[in-house]
Amino acid sequence: MAYDEGLAQRIREALADDAGLTERRMFGGIAYMLHGNMAVGISGDELMVRVGPEAHDDALAQPHARVFDMTGRVMRGWVVVEADGVADDAALDAWVQKGAEFARSLPPK
Repeated sequence: MAYDEGLAQRIREALADDAGLTERRMFGGIAYMLHGNMAVGISGDELMVRVGPEAHDDALAQPHARVFDMTGRVMRGWVVVEADGVADDAALDAWVQKGAEFARSLPPK
């Protein structure tokens, strides 16, 4: 599956100041890693966000967010945000920063 290149560029810009940023193709899309830990990714035109288990329920309560169940089972600590939920830059930045915050809390790989 292809991914939204415009969304990819917006994420690159949101994370541009982080020296530990790398990109990796996965899930048929692209993932953004901070010091080796995935923070966010894109599949199609949707954003995958790694929020961590403790923030999972709060993240799901946000508009346009749903469970991440790519394998048929819920992956606690991850959410998918529909395209409408990241249409404006402020909303996208808020989600990207949630993912980045969690990724930065993990030991570098």
